[in-house]
Amino acid sequence: MRFPFQKPDSFTLPIQRSDDVFPVNHIYCVGRNYTAHAREMGADNRKPPFFFSKPNWAVVTRGTNIDFPPDTENLNHEVELVIAVGENISIFGFGVGVDLTRRDIQAKAKEEGKPWFLAKCFPGSAPVSEIIPMGDLTDFSDLKLTLSVNGKIKQSGKCKDMIWNPNEIMCELAGEVPLQPGDLIFTGTPEGVGKLEKGDAIVAAVTGVVELSFIIS
Repeated sequence: MRFPFQKPDSFTLPIQRSDDVFPVNHIYCVGRNYTAHAREMGADNRKPPFFFSKPNWAVVTRGTNIDFPPDTENLNHEVELVIAVGENISIFGFGVGVDLTRRDIQAKAKEEGKPWFLAKCFPGSAPVSEIIPMGDLTDFSDLKLTLSVNGKIKQSGKCKDMIWNPNEIMCELAGEVPLQPGDLIFTGTPEGVGKLEKGDAIVAAVTGVVELSFIIS
């Protein structure tokens, strides 16, 4: 058996202190996983988090400039802890990512009762750092997320403020879809999301652990 055409290239992320790379499979995202962010978006924060997805071709890694996407006047940043799924529905490691969102397109989709696909899915919409293997880490609650734009902190929050913690997210998601090694899970964003312009320099971080930087070109 052979393919009728060349198989598409795989998307990978570097693994810290390793020559190996992490093969990116599916990308899942958790919406409304921080109460303060739900409030700032005008959502009912009594409702539980939910899932949506991005294609793996949306991933870019550190140092890659990202073109300002077309058809939007309101590109937003959302810093997130990213979970890298390993074998047997385990957590292989983690990193920091930014869920870039065309907010005006999302708002229109919500008004019309349509999916968010075009708001969330465009080239470069899922920048992710290198992957940090779990090692001895068993508790994510003390990890701190930050995002700065042109040197000014715009988002800051601790993972302990998540409504669903990473292990609960894994359990919830595994009950809905067949999680596989190579999947990435964006675990939600703290408050402070905001607008980006061409030329902005973004630095996202799990403080003291890993950093991701890119420019909107």
